[in-house]
Amino acid sequence: MQDRIAGDITIAEKVEQSHVLIVDDQLSLLRSLQALLQINGYQVDLARTGSEAISKLQDFDYQLLLLDLQMPGIDGLEVLEFVRQANLGLETVVVSGDTSFASIKDAMRLGAYDFVRKPYNPEELLSTVGRGIEHYRQERQMEQTEDSLGESERLHRFIVNSSPDFIYILDDQGIFTYVNDAVEAVLGYKRDQLLGEHFSTIIHPHNAAEIKHFFSERRTGDRATSGSEIRLLVNQSSELVDSFDNYELIVELNAVGMYEGNGSEQKTYSGTLGSARNISARKRFEERISHQAYHDLLTQLPNRILFDDRLRQAFAHASRSGQKFALLFMDLDRFKLINDSLGHVMGDLVLQRVSERILDCLRAEDTLARFGGDEFCLLLPDIPSKESVASVAEKLLKAVRQPFSINNHELYLSLSSGIAIYPDAGRSGEALLRNADIAMYHVKENGKDGYCFYSDAMGSNSNFMLTERDIDDALEKNQLHVFFQPRVDPSNHVIVGMEALLRWQHPQRGLLYPGDFITVAEAAKLMVPVGQWVLRSVCEEVVRWQQQGLPQVNVSLNISLCQLRESDFAEYFIRTLQKFKLRPEFFEVEITEQGLNKGEQEVTRQLRVLRDFGVSVTIDDFGRGYSSLNYLQTLPINTLKIDRSFVRDIEENQNQTSIADGIAMMAKGLNLNVVGAGVENLLQLDYLRDLGCREVQGYLYSEAISAQETITLLKNRPETGPHFTLPH
Repeated sequence: MQDRIAGDITIAEKVEQSHVLIVDDQLSLLRSLQALLQINGYQVDLARTGSEAISKLQDFDYQLLLLDLQMPGIDGLEVLEFVRQANLGLETVVVSGDTSFASIKDAMRLGAYDFVRKPYNPEELLSTVGRGIEHYRQERQMEQTEDSLGESERLHRFIVNSSPDFIYILDDQGIFTYVNDAVEAVLGYKRDQLLGEHFSTIIHPHNAAEIKHFFSERRTGDRATSGSEIRLLVNQSSELVDSFDNYELIVELNAVGMYEGNGSEQKTYSGTLGSARNISARKRFEERISHQAYHDLLTQLPNRILFDDRLRQAFAHASRSGQKFALLFMDLDRFKLINDSLGHVMGDLVLQRVSERILDCLRAEDTLARFGGDEFCLLLPDIPSKESVASVAEKLLKAVRQPFSINNHELYLSLSSGIAIYPDAGRSGEALLRNADIAMYHVKENGKDGYCFYSDAMGSNSNFMLTERDIDDALEKNQLHVFFQPRVDPSNHVIVGMEALLRWQHPQRGLLYPGDFITVAEAAKLMVPVGQWVLRSVCEEVVRWQQQGLPQVNVSLNISLCQLRESDFAEYFIRTLQKFKLRPEFFEVEITEQGLNKGEQEVTRQLRVLRDFGVSVTIDDFGRGYSSLNYLQTLPINTLKIDRSFVRDIEENQNQTSIADGIAMMAKGLNLNVVGAGVENLLQLDYLRDLGCREVQGYLYSEAISAQETITLLKNRPETGPHFTLPH
């Protein structure tokens, strides 16, 4: 039976015997991976933290580890370090959204076998897992074979000739006196073709001078060559030449000098013992990871990181040469309409085709980058004149205006471009980008489909940019504050929750409400950092409530559509709750109906991840958008909040209350909770309670109050009975 396992085992039996541990702090991903692998015959265990993973690795034998790098507490790299130090011998595949080259390089250094990026392709993941299991079995089979041969010459000869590395011995003149069988697979030479030949035969001529000292190493001990990367020549006349990617090969070289003589005799150099490992595949993998770290995966254009580096080079060159350069900030007009009407797949194809057309208009030294969405940035170094930049802008407009024929659809697009020239429009990268953005918005406001050069008048007269700059300052100078408005059970007037509301204490304009600045923050791409600040601040306040010994209440936060479009929004939200050790069932996110009725897949996915984690989802201002039973049935929502305008109508015009009635009936039919907002009098309160609203909020109970006032309110509320005394 043992021989059969070592030799003639079937693929199905291999899979069935394979035991895999999946480690990730995201429960939905854990379950998805578990289902995928179990369906394909693998035994699967799960761990949600690094410490849990280490505990299971100590208790059970696994063949393969699927590991996320970014986890709270003990992270993935620390788990890898434990596996290495414990010498567990299993294979590790990293499954992570962290695509930075440094992280992947660290993981490979610690022994990771391969890498799969989130979100993963199921076929790619299964293929990678299969390769990892097979590699694990080959390694174990090799160990068993070595053990069976014993400590003998036969063992040594077998190990050397079975090694995938090219192993050689040189005499003191640099002549090959021994090469192992692997030389043919590695370099395409038969053994007898190299024996008796000088090692320079296979040394790449471009670095022969520096390499020859490594290859014919004379040093011993710690000074000997270890892990040096060199290039060797492949035998182009070999029958195996078709299997080689190039006429040269990158290898990792280890070599040590050999000496004869003992006792009182002076030792004499007799030659070199060395080994060369083919690392071409590893180098290609590192290059692929490096490319992904600096390029947009959809269009393969440089991303913001690489663009910033090219911009720094342009500044350095301009300061030396006195030459000017231009920066163009470009945005497709009406691109959102394509996404909404034809879907994101079509939108992605359009972005790829637009990228290709723009590139066809550029010089080799120009840099086109995609910043995200339909935003592109173009760097034109060494421009001879402003007119030459205008000529390029005209060429780009003309190229994009040409119809796009994609999947039987003929699409017509246009482009809005803002242009900033160094040094006239700014002397820093930040200033040039900001001013090119201002110029682009100037084009948008004046009919789109054009270009505009930045001028000082735009900056001084732009209320938009003034507000954007102020928002940046607000984040840096702690001008933002979280207020809370009580959510109350209308049947007993007891506080059941708090809605977190953002306020801005502007140094000149006083206390500002979200309606005064949220639209600008969204347009300026600042809503994500603002939203992250709000989430952290709310968590800090909830922890303060716990430290004060106050009873737990639910907390809801308003979420912008801009935040939900970020692929890592739900992951960041969950990590933040875990960091503060807060339970998800006490948190709720609110999004306006206008944000949901577009049916965006990414938005739906993010909300589903949150709800699966335990966070409730509410549609705010319900009734103001284009309500659809279809999206209400498919979206992961728990609650409908009736818009305050319909609540206000309860008092002003009884004939209009049918809208609130309809919302309540719709919610009941879909088994959703109903909340009434904007309650200002007893008539509205009684009406909403009779409709079945479990929670209400409004000035009748309390306006939004500061964080400190909220603590006072929660501290002073009675343990039982109503928390508010209402007028009769």
